[in-house]
Amino acid sequence: MGRLLLVLALALGVGWLWGRPKPPPPGVLAPHPPAQSPLGPEDPRVLVKGAYRLEPVARFALEARLLSKRRYRFDRGAAIAPWDFALGWGRMSDTAVLSRMRIWQADRFYFYAGSGEPPIPLGEIGESSANMHLIPASPGVEGPLARARPGQVVRFAGYLVNVYGPDGFFWRTSTTRQDTGAGACEIVFVTAFARR
Repeated sequence: MGRLLLVLALALGVGWLWGRPKPPPPGVLAPHPPAQSPLGPEDPRVLVKGAYRLEPVARFALEARLLSKRRYRFDRGAAIAPWDFALGWGRMSDTAVLSRMRIWQADRFYFYAGSGEPPIPLGEIGESSANMHLIPASPGVEGPLARARPGQVVRFAGYLVNVYGPDGFFWRTSTTRQDTGAGACEIVFVTAFARR
């Protein structure tokens, strides 16, 4: 009986180690900034999701490291954009940089802090990371969004959108990576999503 318990404990330990997420490798994991391009003639000018009307303003795609994620359930945007992802590219996807920072999200913003000098210039932090409000286009996109974990490299594509909702609700997307603060978040209608 004791031998059986030992074998079972070893098997469970190996299984736990095997299934544990691997730490991200060193270096820049997502070298390129998001790709944004004008709408083409084939792109929709209006999308409807439930009680919300979405106005696409640009095509949008990115590959970035997921720095932090937060699920929102009770604010006015939660019914349309339940997930916010804080994302980093360039040196904001490098473990050596991120290990010297603390990153968190609250109230639809993302924040960072550290002790001493920032690991890279503040302007580069702002231009190489963003908090994005994500609107899943379908249940097939929503499930993978929910399962994504900080530290992973994610890829998604869709549209930057302005959102019109009930009772005068309005959300305007950012269309530049150079802004910070209120109004600087991208609102993305995500049509395709994958993790690396």
